[in-house]
Amino acid sequence: MKVRLTLMLFLVLLCLVVAATKENYGSIYGSIFEKCKDAFVANISVQCIQNQTVIGTVISDDNGFYRFAKLKPGTYTIKISDSQYQTYENKKVIVVANKPAKLNIVLIARSAKPVPEKAEETGSLSVNATDIAGNPLESVKVTVLKGSEQITQGKTDSKGQITFAKIPVGSYTIKYSLINYEDVVLNDCIIDKEKTTNLFPVMISSRIITTEFAVAGGEPFLNRKETGSSAAFVGGSNNRVATNMFNRQYVKPPYMPPYNTEQYAAIQPNIFHSPLAEPLSTFSIDVDTGCYSNIRRILQQNQLPEPQSIRIEELLNYFAYNYPQPKGEHPFSVYTEMSVCPWNQKRNLVLIGLQAKKLDFSKAAPSNLVFLLDVSGSMNQSNKLPLVKESMRLLVDNLRDKDKIAIVVYAGAAGEVLPSTSAKQKNEIYEAIDRLQAGGSTAGGAGIELAYKIAEENLIKDGNNRIILCTDGDFNVGASSSAHLTDLIESKRIKGIFLTALGYGMGNYKDNTLELLADKGNGNYAYIDDIREAKKVLVNEMASTLYTVAKDVKLQIEFNPAHIKAYRLIGYENRLLNKEDFKDDTKDAGEIGAGHCVTAVYEIIPASSKEPVPELDELKYQDIKISDEARKSPEALTVKLRYKLPDSDTSIPFDVPVMNKTISLENASENYLFASSVIGYGMLLQDSEHKAALTWDMVKELASKNIGKDTEGYRAEFLNLIDIAAKLQEKQFREENRDFNKEY
Repeated sequence: MKVRLTLMLFLVLLCLVVAATKENYGSIYGSIFEKCKDAFVANISVQCIQNQTVIGTVISDDNGFYRFAKLKPGTYTIKISDSQYQTYENKKVIVVANKPAKLNIVLIARSAKPVPEKAEETGSLSVNATDIAGNPLESVKVTVLKGSEQITQGKTDSKGQITFAKIPVGSYTIKYSLINYEDVVLNDCIIDKEKTTNLFPVMISSRIITTEFAVAGGEPFLNRKETGSSAAFVGGSNNRVATNMFNRQYVKPPYMPPYNTEQYAAIQPNIFHSPLAEPLSTFSIDVDTGCYSNIRRILQQNQLPEPQSIRIEELLNYFAYNYPQPKGEHPFSVYTEMSVCPWNQKRNLVLIGLQAKKLDFSKAAPSNLVFLLDVSGSMNQSNKLPLVKESMRLLVDNLRDKDKIAIVVYAGAAGEVLPSTSAKQKNEIYEAIDRLQAGGSTAGGAGIELAYKIAEENLIKDGNNRIILCTDGDFNVGASSSAHLTDLIESKRIKGIFLTALGYGMGNYKDNTLELLADKGNGNYAYIDDIREAKKVLVNEMASTLYTVAKDVKLQIEFNPAHIKAYRLIGYENRLLNKEDFKDDTKDAGEIGAGHCVTAVYEIIPASSKEPVPELDELKYQDIKISDEARKSPEALTVKLRYKLPDSDTSIPFDVPVMNKTISLENASENYLFASSVIGYGMLLQDSEHKAALTWDMVKELASKNIGKDTEGYRAEFLNLIDIAAKLQEKQFREENRDFNKEY
């Protein structure tokens, strides 16, 4: 008996000792930035120190992310010593059990020269370095020289990008160098006041023997580039000199297909209709923005997008507008404005803007999220899976304890790598994300099936139930056709589970597939070309991305032929509906998220115009004429809307009449004028037959004078894209119309 009692006491004491010695761990994580540059610092060594002993060393990833896991509670020192940067040391990083400690690090370049605080005339320099295939080049050393004096220096990030801010106005020499690549030197690079000079160096490997094509006189085939602050140039043997002036010459690199196997659904722009023949125009709203950021990526690669891939509604809806907040019973307000068309002043534009009510995220319903992540072989690129992982970290970092996350991955098959887990357990979620690796074929259908199954098993009644799909859209195993995938998603959306599709990468990107999936899955679609876009979509616009306030939102515009001779809807070509679909609650339409803006614009030919429009043949059995009631009405058109609440299957209708009152361009709103500039940008990229007197200068002026409160810099960036597109089109025109017998 005594022996048994002694044994029991021993076991109890042993359990107490084990419990006392068992430790809970914490972690330290964050991102590393370079001061004065909008760029992450990749591949830099970070030390974690405690009591003068190095506990561990990690290397930051392509997006500047670092992490120390399984640290005992206590105080640590985080230190970075690197020849390019001033030493960084933080001795007061406190780790608490079961909680991640976030520490973002800002490094100061050793070679960067301080700019006087009161410098009046400075500009910026943005570099996007690629190889001849258009792939971004990381760690290209970029040196800015004034004569023989080095002004600043830095290296490109994983996207081949680097930006230098606050460079004094003047002329500089820019030198590019990278191991195994020929050096490139750019002379006479002009930095203008408060402007960004964009450079796109194309570097040739020193291991590649390039072909020079002979022309008359025995000179190499030369590729002339454009004048101005945005230039593309290639490296060459013997350190050839490159410049951004048109009268200089360049060695032309071997031809590379511009889009590889990327796929886009062709768009045929809408035509004009007479309200006598077709008084109704019916379409679904669209909150997708993927086209805008994808075009940005293509332009920054020194290419022009395919004209038929331009979806103007996605360009418009990339931006927020100052529409009034809803005050009545409906979850969104409706704003309308009619003014003169800037590029054809015999016509008008009618702007229709919807503004969804804003949401206090802290008080929002809990979320049941399933991350559906593509880890197939096609995602094994720096701007695909690594960027997906960093994007998901950003989202997780901003979720609340009451939210839940599950992770499903798919390659040759689909699997669950993290069961539905409280966002309180961030360490566990981060570790699951960190373990992801790419490889194999792409069984997208199986992944979607499993994701919906897990979302349904963890469904939160009256909560936010959503799948977030991250992929390049290159499905090639199992149910992979568009028809199979859309049928699958349509069968699942009735469960009250929404879908957000995020596209990544280039080369084999399938824009058409992802847009279709989002449209059919009660969701939205965005293209993530860099970590800043991920932050915009998943952090800055988290509520509108994740929380739907109205679904199946349809618009039907009835035009008064007494005031309108003809109309055409600008954009929304793949969101058009039959007029009978407007009242049919079984017909799917778009969703609008909390705080989201939706903008649609019609181009109008007034009834007073002498401009000819297609006329109808006389009808035998009915007389088509304008009624007396229409002639007496002061209304130019009526905006009819229908929507459903997120948990309802019955639509709610309401109407908004628009008076026949045209505002002069001088009195048009900032919303109207900036939206006009975005439309102009899209029409010029489309080479639209309706562009009339539209020019890049007009687009730039409309945008620059109506930037408004641009807190995130999206509109300022738009000005930069206008410049790039204008110069690329100018270059294309010169190349297509070049006289090879003429001396330049």
